[in-house]
Amino acid sequence: MMRFIFHYPETSGLEGDVLDAGPLGEVAAAAERAGFDGFSLSEHPVPGARWLASGGHQTLDPFVALGHVAAVTERLRLLTYLAVSPYRNPFLLAKTAATLDKLSGGRLILGLGTGYQKSEFYALGVDMDERNALFDEALEVLPLHWSGEPFSYQGRHFSAREVIARPRPVQDPIPIWIGGNSRLSRRRAAERAQGWMPMTGGSQLSTTARTPALGSLGDLSAAIAEVRESAAAAGRSDRIDVLHSYQGEGIHTPAVEPDRHREAFAEIEKAGATWTVVSSGTDTLPATLEFLDAFGSTYLS
Repeated sequence: MMRFIFHYPETSGLEGDVLDAGPLGEVAAAAERAGFDGFSLSEHPVPGARWLASGGHQTLDPFVALGHVAAVTERLRLLTYLAVSPYRNPFLLAKTAATLDKLSGGRLILGLGTGYQKSEFYALGVDMDERNALFDEALEVLPLHWSGEPFSYQGRHFSAREVIARPRPVQDPIPIWIGGNSRLSRRRAAERAQGWMPMTGGSQLSTTARTPALGSLGDLSAAIAEVRESAAAAGRSDRIDVLHSYQGEGIHTPAVEPDRHREAFAEIEKAGATWTVVSSGTDTLPATLEFLDAFGSTYLS
């Protein structure tokens, strides 16, 4: 059965405030009442001014903000969509994730990507050319940290000798969903993660995010099948979740032409996706609440 995530609307450009769509807690509580299964936020800690001026979006810190969401909801899964792993020392990332999972009662889904904004890498003092190596390093470190047992790990830029981290997260493991359309991203999802987040939204977005474009639902279906076959070949028997970002024309008025959207959701599920993320494109609280109520009563009740 398809499950739905509401992505808090992003404020594009330099004008406006990141919370124009409504107070985060109020919106999250309304999403839960509407029947959504999850809530997501993205990350850009220090984006380039040119990117923002040309339509890029502002963000909150997703971990802090999802901690706030956890405090005002009871069952929503909390997804970082997505956090850029190479920006952080992996032990700090692991501790932040474990803390959020512990305090939320085991509701975190850790969505991770390698990142693509050169200006952010420069500003944060991270070598962009190392991002894939740093990402793989984090995938090795996270489960060691979450185990709650002593371990050692020699990284590219750090040396951990007989360290231990508590508390253990509630989930074992915290689900890691990997974003990106490249063959490497798909292989990582199949071998090392619990989910895959393919990027949809056309060739322009794919070019900006430095990832290959995925075209039709047929292409998506073939890619999902490949990921799951690779997971099975690696000896895995657990299910690999797949998150699809639905941007069908007219979805911002979800009660209009509902049969068309229901058919689209059915096709997405048939392609192999297990979760769908939608957003409202709104910039006022009344409009956001109206979207949530309409989407919930039309598709989630």
